[in-house]
Amino acid sequence: MEHEAHAHHTHHGHAAHEHHEAAVPADHHAHHHEAAAPTDRQGHHREAAVPTDHQAHHHAPAATWRMAAQATLHCLTGCAIGEVLGMVLGTAFGWGNLPTTVLAIALAFLFGYSLTLRGVLRAGVGFRTAFRVALAADTLSIAVMELIDNGVILVWPSARDAMLGDALFWISLAISLVTAFVVTTPVNKWTIGRGKGHAVVHRYHH
Repeated sequence: MEHEAHAHHTHHGHAAHEHHEAAVPADHHAHHHEAAAPTDRQGHHREAAVPTDHQAHHHAPAATWRMAAQATLHCLTGCAIGEVLGMVLGTAFGWGNLPTTVLAIALAFLFGYSLTLRGVLRAGVGFRTAFRVALAADTLSIAVMELIDNGVILVWPSARDAMLGDALFWISLAISLVTAFVVTTPVNKWTIGRGKGHAVVHRYHH
């Protein structure tokens, strides 16, 4: 009888054990496998290193209006020098409005790029790299500025025919440059916020 009681107890315990295993939810086992995530040296679980948007744009400077205005003023300086020099040379050569305007635009790009190129070269960058940086940083900004600047002159017939010695020439030039500055600043802010434009130059200054 004692043997039968022992056998009955063993069988009952085995059945209870099987019942306990069957009662364990399947997701418990799945959770057990999920828990076997990578651990550090102290045995603590580590979460997967998923890059966030903030980390992805960590190197992009903040697109502030101040930075955009400084970038636009930088381009404006080069454009103003190039345009005035182009007008002076066109007048000296006795050229008409069209070739003088083309020369002025070409010199505006040249001086705009040159100012950026000089700053990047000071950071110890090679000329080829610095030149590519200048193209990436200033092309859109100078193009928009020249479009607005010359557009103002085109719709102002008397200003288009003004000579260097006329007050109207300098007044119209100032108005066109100010208009170009106002229009180009938001464009520069947008490009800087996307990590382009003068944001490229920013990386070499910091």
